[in-house]
Amino acid sequence: MGRYIGSVCRLCRRERMKLFLKGARCYTPKCAVERREYVPGMHGQSRQKLSDYALQLREKQKVKRIYGVLEKQFKFYFRKAGRAKGMTGSALLSLLERRLDNVVYRMGVAASRNEARQGVRHGHITVNGRPVNIPSFPVKAGDVVCAGGTEKIKERFKAVLEQFKDQKKTEWLEVDPQKLRAAVKRLPGREDIQMPIQEQLIVELYSK
Repeated sequence: MGRYIGSVCRLCRRERMKLFLKGARCYTPKCAVERREYVPGMHGQSRQKLSDYALQLREKQKVKRIYGVLEKQFKFYFRKAGRAKGMTGSALLSLLERRLDNVVYRMGVAASRNEARQGVRHGHITVNGRPVNIPSFPVKAGDVVCAGGTEKIKERFKAVLEQFKDQKKTEWLEVDPQKLRAAVKRLPGREDIQMPIQEQLIVELYSK
């Protein structure tokens, strides 16, 4: 887990915005975005204007990296969002937010989605009392997600909760930090996702 937090977030530097991929590092002056006014590389200060296609593709790649999904998975989510009611882009982000690894991260018991995904795969997470080791498992309104495991694992979860206790809470989750548990009050909407994402660019990319 340490290698995710300690390494330099190259994607954040390319985007010139915080994507919070590296856990605690993103909240400190050590974050690459805070240390440099331009992107890395010998041509970092003389970038040319990107085409519309390049902007759309970059936005898709950014969202894939944020949530840690592969191309095939991402296309599946987009097709499913296209069949949902309302705006396709908002539905896409809602589906990604409902992934179990993202919910564990939103609970505050993992410093990053990478760490949350690892916790799910290792069997430390239950949904409605049943162990679930599939990071892409979609939670529903009314589900109860718990983090458990050995005492050492629980102490890790509690330490992360304490570290990020002052961060803004997720409105669609009701978190009980004492029991390492979160209840899904409702499905997440676009207003719940404050990350710098332009989902309309992704819709335009797949609409071609």
